[in-house]
Parts: sequence; C-alpha cells; structure tokens
Amino acid sequence: MGNGMYDIAIVGGGINGVGIAVDAAGRGLKVLLVEQQDLASATSSWSSKLIHGGLRYLEHYEFRLVREALAEREVLLKKAPHIIEPLKFILPHHPTMRPTWMLKAGLLMYDNLNLNPFKRSSLAKSKSVDLKKWPENPLMQQFTNGFSYSDCFVDDSRLVALNAMHAHQLGADIRTYSQCVSAKTNQKTNTWTLELQATPYRSDVDNNPAAFEQVAAKVLVNAAGPWVQSFLEKNVARKSPRQIRLIKGSHILIPSLHTGKEAFILQNDDGRVVFVTPYRGMSLVGTTDRHHTGKPDQIKIDDYEIEYLLKTVNQYFMAKRTRADILFTYSGVRPLCDDESDDPSAITRDYTLTMEHINTAPLLTVFGGKLTTFRKLAESALDKLQSHCPQMTSEWTANTPLPGGDMSQAEVKARLIDNYAWLPASLIERFVTSYGSLSFTILGKASQIADLGQHIWQDLYGLEIDYLVQHEFAKTANDILWRRSKIGYTLKPEEKAAVKNNITALIARHEIPSSANVG
Repeated sequence: MGNGMYDIAIVGGGINGVGIAVDAAGRGLKVLLVEQQDLASATSSWSSKLIHGGLRYLEHYEFRLVREALAEREVLLKKAPHIIEPLKFILPHHPTMRPTWMLKAGLLMYDNLNLNPFKRSSLAKSKSVDLKKWPENPLMQQFTNGFSYSDCFVDDSRLVALNAMHAHQLGADIRTYSQCVSAKTNQKTNTWTLELQATPYRSDVDNNPAAFEQVAAKVLVNAAGPWVQSFLEKNVARKSPRQIRLIKGSHILIPSLHTGKEAFILQNDDGRVVFVTPYRGMSLVGTTDRHHTGKPDQIKIDDYEIEYLLKTVNQYFMAKRTRADILFTYSGVRPLCDDESDDPSAITRDYTLTMEHINTAPLLTVFGGKLTTFRKLAESALDKLQSHCPQMTSEWTANTPLPGGDMSQAEVKARLIDNYAWLPASLIERFVTSYGSLSFTILGKASQIADLGQHIWQDLYGLEIDYLVQHEFAKTANDILWRRSKIGYTLKPEEKAAVKNNITALIARHEIPSSANVG
C-alpha cells in the first residue's frame, strides 16, 4: 500500500472533484484524486461554456442558487481572467412568449440578486435594446425590441485542468486513467482501503491495466458525476442516499450567424431558452434537456434535438441553417438530484452533499452542481469534513488566481507581442485565452518558429504538446485536441486522423515515465 495514508481520496476528475482537491490541498491536507479517464472527459467538457447566475432558474424560484452563482461569477472572473471573460447577451422580445414586464422584473432581480448588496457587479447591468437601431442586427425584422444583460464565457475543460494543476502544485496526487474499482472500510482504523486499476489509454502504451494498487484514506469523497450513484452501489456496495436523473444536453456548432461578439438567449415556445454563443468563428447553439436512460459514456445528439436547435435559430435569425451546415455536435449528461419533477428543465441545478459513516469511516457524496458554483461546493464539502481533518486551515480559494490567471488578457497579449513578435497572431490569441501568463512558461527562450518544435497543424506545435504532457496530465491526442486546446472543434473530418497520429507520435517520444507523475 503506497504513498502512506491520504487524508482525502476523491473519485472523479470533473469540476467538482478537482475543486475539492485544490481546496483541500491548499489547506494542508494530503489529497489523492483518481479519474477513470481524462480530466473533464464527461460532463465538464461538454457544457454551454458559461459562468452565469442562471437567469431562467429564477422562474423555478431557485433564488439561493442564482444568488450564489452571481457572487461566484465575480470571484471566478478575477481568479481566471485568461479563460473567463465577460459576455454580453441579447434577449429578443417575443410577444407570444414571456411578457415584457416579466422579462424586466427578472432582469432587475438578476442585476441585484447578490450575496453582498454593498458590492456592485463588475459587469454591465441589463437594459432595453431597440433592435431597429442596431446596425449589426442579424435577427428577423419582426424582432424590434429586446434586452441586453451580461454573464461570462469560460473554457470549461481548461477550468478543470487548471484546478487539477494547481492542486498538484500544492501537493495533491492526481491520477488520470486510474479507476477505483472498489472501496472498503477498515473497521480497525475507521479508514478506507481503495483498490485502483490503471485504465488503458493508448494502444502504444503498456500501462499494465491488469495491475492493482491499494491505497488508504481517512475520508472518501464520491464526486463521480454521472457515475455518482453507480459508484456507490457497485464499487462501495452501498445504497445511494439519493437518486439521480441523467439529463442530456446537446449542442451544435454551425457557421456564424452574426459578425458581432454578442451572444443571444432565445425563448422557445416550450418555455425553455437556447443560447447562441460566438465561438472560434462559429456559433455554438444549445442546450437541450432530455432524459437519458443509457450509460453516461454512450450519448450523442438525436434527430429531435438537431431539429429543435435548428428550428429555434431559424425562427430568430435572418441567416438560415440546415443539417448540412452543422460542423460539429456534442452531448453531455448532467447528473441532477431527482426531485420528481416531470419537466427536465425544472429539475434543480443546485448541489447536495451527503455525509455518511460506513462502519464509522466517513463518506462524502456530491450530487448535482454546476460549473459556476464549483468553488463554493468545495468549501461546503471541506466544512463537512472539518471534524475528520481538524488540521485543515481556513478558506483560501476566493482571492487566489488559478495558474496563468495573475495577469489580464491585455497584459499577456502585450507582453507576448513585445517578447515574441514573430509568433503567428492566431497562436498569440489562443495562448492569451488558454494559458494566460503560463504562455511565457511554455515559450521560454524561443526566438523563432523553429524553436516551437514539430509543426502539427496550423498554430499547434510540439513545444505546446510537450508542456501539456509534462504539466497538464495529457496522455492522448484526444486529451489535447478536445480538452486542453479545443482545436478538435475546428478540424475537418479528413484532417483528424493525420493530426491525431502526429500528436500521438510526439507524445510517445516525449512521454515521461508513468511512475513520475506530471506536475
């Protein structure tokens, strides 16, 4: 049984798991996090990519959740200005749906529903918009009035990776492609014994998937996301104290519907809303709410969802889109607490933490949650664990930037242009909004394009891949394309195989020994 006794062992490498890991490690606890695939490989990388209070949650009287999320929006914008940035939304008024008075009242509440009434939001407040006078108006002519308000865009999977990276810098043991196949209590010590098994991740790497390792921990945290209930029932042999419902949310990427930087929130006749967000020169459209009864890792958009999203945008925008225009689709499942609501949209997005003692060994299970409130969820989790880890120090994450977040985007961009004037503009822009001040760590003493290493595709070079393997837990081409860089979104089908093969070959040449752990 290696590495001695951990204070906390966390199962799940999504946003909630890494949030708890970094908070606990920063409080002086010995932390282990295990993830059966890559970080953010499920729900946390297939989101709408928003840090928001949740305007539509007000209709379901989720005032506590919205208030906390709005306060966290301010905190996270300061913690990670490289991957989180303000985003203006346009809400066209549809006279057959929510009345004007209701929208005004909701937006007024959204502007002012804050945990600290004496601290104003850094984002612009809502206001009425005369769409007839908007020179770049891409909407159908019948939409003459609307409203604007502000929330934030986030690179969702990088938010996860940076929290994991920060946790590791603080001493946490981060293990990706490692599955906790069983968790049993030791009644003599009132602790947990976890049996871990390596998960195969590349055909060219023998990571000995048959080998098992045992580790011990004082506290077990189940943050397995869509697998939270099945992990309890199958791996812990414990009946889940709560039932979850898997709600599928799907998105489509289509050629851009407008030239501006604004996002849109579109009302639908079923009471739901659809976001249209500018994303890498395209429009990201989503999301849907559909019950999912299959396995969490076997999910894809269906015909109904495609037609639903296309119908919505075509109802509002002058530019029309068809199935043939769809560039990419993705789907994710949200593991929400089953509140017996018949409407998937009405199921609470709030989180619930349950604390149990299995033969006196403490078990904390995380149900629900959303990207925006992960940090507060982590603080709540550590509060519940205080009596089991009395040596932990106090809360600290609110005012500490994530790696790369100690400079504004403008400052990073100016320094990159000044120090690396030869870099392609597209690479500078991507580094600014992906790595922030970590860009200088990646580029180091490079003085010409040749110093960036092997050219993989457009603005992707070997130097960046080396960094991602050595510091951000990337082990496969998919880890890099879909979760670290998001370049996969922009690849044409005929390009994918060659790009993946080149990345895989480069990883294999530069991969550090698995026993060394990245950091």
